[in-house]
Amino acid sequence: MVVTARWVEQGALRYTPAGLPAVDLTLEHEGTTTEAGMARRVTFKLKAVALGPVVRQLQVVAADSLAHWSGFLAPTRNGKGVVMHVTQIEPAV
Repeated sequence: MVVTARWVEQGALRYTPAGLPAVDLTLEHEGTTTEAGMARRVTFKLKAVALGPVVRQLQVVAADSLAHWSGFLAPTRNGKGVVMHVTQIEPAV
């Protein structure tokens, strides 16, 4: 999955039981798409987590700049929702 978004909340650096660095994020996407032949505005926030080497990539992404966030969705620990596990971050051009 790839989403173009900016991060609006960033948690403190923590470490997993395996010793990997981890940072919890909230990403915010705003855009438009076409649905049933009509333009539709789409805005949402998505919980995300960066692990391992991706944490270093995160350090160079400013909160107000758009980036392409690649990764996969997984269930949250309590099973009531999903969280995006970020595997790559690229600046949006």
